[in-house]
Amino acid sequence: MIETEHGVFELLKNYRDAFVLDDFNNRYIDYFDKYKYIVGDYSAGLLRLKGFNSDNYELIPDYLAESCAPNCAYYIIKNNQVKNEKNNDEVE
Repeated sequence: MIETEHGVFELLKNYRDAFVLDDFNNRYIDYFDKYKYIVGDYSAGLLRLKGFNSDNYELIPDYLAESCAPNCAYYIIKNNQVKNEKNNDEVE
Protein backbone atom coordinates (compact mmCIF):
# COMPACT_ATOMS: atom_id res chain seq x y z
CA MET A 1 0.00 0.00 0.00
CA ILE A 2 1.16 3.47 -0.86
CA GLU A 3 0.04 6.58 1.02
CA THR A 4 -0.21 9.66 -1.19
CA GLU A 5 -1.67 13.15 -0.87
CA HIS A 6 -4.73 11.77 -2.70
CA GLY A 7 -5.37 8.66 -0.65
CA VAL A 8 -4.05 5.16 -0.20
CA PHE A 9 -3.40 3.03 -3.28
CA GLU A 10 -2.27 -0.54 -3.83
CA LEU A 11 0.75 -0.87 -6.12
CA LEU A 12 0.00 -3.82 -8.41
CA LYS A 13 2.94 -3.51 -10.81
CA ASN A 14 6.01 -1.28 -10.79
CA TYR A 15 7.88 -2.03 -14.01
CA ARG A 16 11.40 -0.57 -14.05
CA ASP A 17 10.75 1.18 -10.70
CA ALA A 18 8.48 3.69 -12.38
CA PHE A 19 6.49 4.83 -9.35
CA VAL A 20 7.78 8.16 -8.01
CA LEU A 21 5.59 9.56 -5.25
CA ASP A 22 6.32 13.24 -5.96
CA ASP A 23 5.54 12.86 -9.67
CA PHE A 24 2.28 11.08 -8.88
CA ASN A 25 1.20 13.70 -6.34
CA ASN A 26 1.95 16.52 -8.80
CA ARG A 27 0.16 14.91 -11.78
CA TYR A 28 -2.88 13.37 -10.07
CA ILE A 29 -6.13 15.34 -10.25
CA ASP A 30 -9.55 14.62 -8.72
CA TYR A 31 -10.78 13.41 -12.12
CA PHE A 32 -8.99 10.10 -11.47
CA ASP A 33 -11.00 9.47 -8.26
CA LYS A 34 -13.62 7.66 -10.33
CA TYR A 35 -11.18 5.02 -11.66
CA LYS A 36 -10.37 1.79 -9.83
CA TYR A 37 -7.09 1.27 -11.74
CA ILE A 38 -4.59 3.92 -12.80
CA VAL A 39 -1.69 3.31 -15.15
CA GLY A 40 1.23 5.71 -14.96
CA ASP A 41 3.85 5.67 -17.71
CA TYR A 42 6.72 7.93 -18.62
CA SER A 43 6.87 9.38 -22.12
CA ALA A 44 9.62 11.86 -22.99
CA GLY A 45 10.42 12.14 -19.28
CA LEU A 46 6.87 13.13 -18.31
CA LEU A 47 4.39 11.06 -16.31
CA ARG A 48 1.14 10.23 -18.10
CA LEU A 49 -1.84 8.84 -16.19
CA LYS A 50 -4.69 6.79 -17.64
CA GLY A 51 -7.68 5.50 -15.69
CA PHE A 52 -9.51 2.20 -16.04
CA ASN A 53 -12.56 0.78 -14.25
CA SER A 54 -13.49 -2.77 -13.32
CA ASP A 55 -15.33 -3.27 -16.60
CA ASN A 56 -12.35 -2.37 -18.84
CA TYR A 57 -9.20 -3.10 -16.81
CA GLU A 58 -8.44 -6.05 -19.09
CA LEU A 59 -7.54 -3.44 -21.74
CA ILE A 60 -4.47 -2.30 -19.78
CA PRO A 61 -2.06 -4.59 -21.69
CA ASP A 62 -3.44 -3.22 -24.99
CA TYR A 63 -2.97 0.35 -23.76
CA LEU A 64 0.62 -0.38 -22.75
CA ALA A 65 1.39 -2.02 -26.11
CA GLU A 66 -0.34 0.56 -28.31
CA SER A 67 0.01 3.88 -26.50
CA CYS A 68 3.29 3.63 -24.63
CA ALA A 69 6.87 3.63 -25.83
CA PRO A 70 8.38 0.15 -26.07
CA ASN A 71 9.92 -0.97 -22.78
CA CYS A 72 8.94 2.27 -21.03
CA ALA A 73 8.76 2.48 -17.26
CA TYR A 74 5.19 2.14 -15.99
CA TYR A 75 3.13 1.20 -12.97
CA ILE A 76 -0.38 0.06 -12.22
CA ILE A 77 -2.09 1.10 -9.00
CA LYS A 78 -5.47 0.17 -7.59
CA ASN A 79 -7.76 2.61 -5.83
CA ASN A 80 -9.87 0.67 -3.34
CA GLN A 81 -11.90 3.78 -2.45
CA VAL A 82 -13.45 4.63 -5.82
CA LYS A 83 -15.94 7.46 -5.37
CA ASN A 84 -18.09 7.23 -8.53
CA GLU A 85 -18.07 3.53 -9.36
CA LYS A 86 -21.45 2.07 -10.29
CA ASN A 87 -23.26 0.52 -7.38
CA ASN A 88 -25.34 -2.54 -8.20
CA ASP A 89 -27.49 -2.02 -5.09
CA GLU A 90 -28.92 1.30 -6.26
CA VAL A 91 -32.70 1.67 -6.33
CA GLU A 92 -34.01 3.02 -9.61
